[in-house]
Amino acid sequence: MEKYKFFEPLRVRFQDTDLQGHVYFGTLLTYFDEGLTGYMHALHCSYQDLKEAGVDMFYIHTECDFKSEAFFEETLNIYVRAGKIGNSSVTFEFAVIKSHNDEWVATGNIIAVIVDPQTKKPVRVPDVFRDAATKFENGN
Repeated sequence: MEKYKFFEPLRVRFQDTDLQGHVYFGTLLTYFDEGLTGYMHALHCSYQDLKEAGVDMFYIHTECDFKSEAFFEETLNIYVRAGKIGNSSVTFEFAVIKSHNDEWVATGNIIAVIVDPQTKKPVRVPDVFRDAATKFENGN
């Protein structure tokens, strides 16, 4: 887990499971979003900070690869990192791992585009985020 400097622990709720008793596949995207919220706070650059910088963020693409099942009341660590910061987009990378035995549950990513809130057109990722992510990921 060297490439990830942050994780958010989440306990699987009963409502997160399906008739088979394991975490419903769509719930993993919610876990990614929960982890991303925690990551942004750890950067000291929350969604609200982006709004105050005059931009908004839209998710435009997601991927999720399933590795194993997770069950009710297991604690999962949602690892998150800013994998690539482009001109107007950020690719966030995720790994979902069981806390009690380090078994991988899923990996994936979310591509987010930074937009002008009025026009909804892509704009440059603000320096407040670039600087915060670089500082956090480099351990400064």
